[in-house]
Amino acid sequence: MANNLISSSTIDGDSVVNPQGEDLGHIKDLMLDPADGKIEYAVLDFGGFLGIGDKYFAIPFSNLAVDRENKRMVLNVDKERLKDAPGFDKDTWPDFADPNFRSSVDRYYLG
Repeated sequence: MANNLISSSTIDGDSVVNPQGEDLGHIKDLMLDPADGKIEYAVLDFGGFLGIGDKYFAIPFSNLAVDRENKRMVLNVDKERLKDAPGFDKDTWPDFADPNFRSSVDRYYLG
């Protein structure tokens, strides 16, 4: 069982690609539920150039797969669809406990 566990520090900064291998950005942070310790969302840094114009996205962690061999995460979403996903400015983070925010993100990725 322990072989299935990974540390949060190994995920931080990992690149994220879709199954076609397109670069979708990298993991900026992880959002945990302190009540049960479960990772609810990964914050994806996508877009911009050299940190300018970056947009962050909350991705339900269950939507990410670990590609251990290439030390990256895989998100099954088209790059163009990600551009239209609910995102937020890197300097103005949303309230992840807000049910409206969570609902909009979950609806977008989980259907």
